[in-house]
Amino acid sequence: MSGRRPGAGFVGAAVLAMVLTGCGGGQQERALDSYTAEEIYKKGELELETGKKPKDALLYFQEVERLYPYTEFAKRALIMQAFTHHKAKEYPEARDAAQRFLDFYPGDEDAPYALYLMALSYYDQIDDVGRDQGVTFQALKGMRDVIETYPDSEYARSAILKFELAFDQLAAKEMEVGRYYLKRKHYAAAINRFRTVVADYQTTSFTAEALHRLTESYLALGLTDEAQTSAAILGYNYQSSPFYDDSFRLLKGKGLSPEAKGEGWLRTIYRQMVRGEWL
Repeated sequence: MSGRRPGAGFVGAAVLAMVLTGCGGGQQERALDSYTAEEIYKKGELELETGKKPKDALLYFQEVERLYPYTEFAKRALIMQAFTHHKAKEYPEARDAAQRFLDFYPGDEDAPYALYLMALSYYDQIDDVGRDQGVTFQALKGMRDVIETYPDSEYARSAILKFELAFDQLAAKEMEVGRYYLKRKHYAAAINRFRTVVADYQTTSFTAEALHRLTESYLALGLTDEAQTSAAILGYNYQSSPFYDDSFRLLKGKGLSPEAKGEGWLRTIYRQMVRGEWL
């Protein structure tokens, strides 16, 4: 069968060399290739459910595909290979198996799950915000593919939730770096990070803080128009937020108030978020 995993033939030979435990002592035990596709598949399911090592179940699913290619159980075994690899945290292998499934059975009812599993393999690798977020971008792309390709599937809702969480993760990374620069009084660098959150991640939970940090950074640079505008956006959208109280106090201390002023990038954001002028 084309597209099989490297080494699958060796694994199959190893499995065929195995003997299965019989009911009576001394009974001649059957080689795996003497079982039907359904019997081998069910052994894999049982091993996956009761065994301690997912890879032990993987051997059975691989053998179903090798011994009985192009059958219904071979198809089911392939999607189970993807699932088993994922359960074993072998994410590249999980993606490979899921992609093979999509290549061979693009119209199958399990195709949405295969695509979702590919996205999940990236999502489950998302680490803390202090690390590189390349995998987060891959997770976002994967979840978006699920949502757009199979919007009515049972996996679309889960993909939407995970997309939003991954989106928050990227905003969190920008905020972490921005706070780092702000603490060290590298205001221009900090502004660039907070601007990214406000401009590109408006739907995340970090927008209010990003607007406050912009107010703080702009005031430190003496850019009062920008500081007042960011506070005005913050007040309009997040007036109950403690970040707005902090921004208001900062402005009041300098005899200023939240107000849209100037014609910079924040004025454009003001028109979008306050006036609804999406051009």
